[in-house]
Amino acid sequence: MAQNDKPKGPASYFPSIEKTYGKPIDHWLNLLDGVQDKKHMEQVAFLKTEHQMGHGHANALVAYHKAQKGR
Repeated sequence: MAQNDKPKGPASYFPSIEKTYGKPIDHWLNLLDGVQDKKHMEQVAFLKTEHQMGHGHANALVAYHKAQKGR
């Protein structure tokens, strides 16, 4: 039986994020590098207010970014 290669968790939002905002995921992760000293919800607020991103997309990016950084 073939394994399902569909992304799970926060990464499952990535295709929609790229389509909606027209930028690759690396663009958003690089922006989050600049505010990684902030708390989770402060980073979410940054994406929402500075980049007009929806809450679900912003939250998924922050969760993924923090998991990748081991925080």
